[in-house]
Amino acid sequence: MPAEEHEQRREDLEEHAIVLDYLPIGRSSSARAEPLVQLIGDNKFTLLEAVPKGNAMAVGETVYIGKGERDKISLIKSRLNYQDLTEGAKKELPNAVYEIVKKHEAKFVTFFNNAGSLNIRMHSLELLPNIGKKHLAAILEARDEKQFESFQDIADRVSLLQDPAKLVVERVIMELKGESRFYLLTRPPSLGHIH
Repeated sequence: MPAEEHEQRREDLEEHAIVLDYLPIGRSSSARAEPLVQLIGDNKFTLLEAVPKGNAMAVGETVYIGKGERDKISLIKSRLNYQDLTEGAKKELPNAVYEIVKKHEAKFVTFFNNAGSLNIRMHSLELLPNIGKKHLAAILEARDEKQFESFQDIADRVSLLQDPAKLVVERVIMELKGESRFYLLTRPPSLGHIH
């Protein structure tokens, strides 16, 4: 495997995740009654189902899921699609995504600074909710003058764009729901479904 491909694969791995829901006896459709947690990875927004170690876990809690010894997660069972999430996990998802976006603000500001055209008719920034040609022109003009330094800097320098973090959160959720042909910020949904 080429070094850059190995590096890319390592970059895609999730090290930490936020608990979206805790199911003390698992899914009702499951053959075995075992505790489960539904998680969202804080790197690529990967939706996962895992078996916790020990007692209840708090919704919103951040847990280590990387290689090596894990203190709260026993086993990652599978990757989930949005449709596989419990209603509780779906309700918690926007909060968790917002927390991740704010935590990794520099990564998403870099996205605003470096995003390019998808094709001759569409720019990747136009895939963010409510970004049309006028907003796009204003963003590109502002970033050409000087690269953005923070979400606040974007909001201050691009009129009518009050909350860039919220736009990123809405885009991530659209991608997680499978409502897009393009996956800019997340992994494409997995093909397998859990029932």
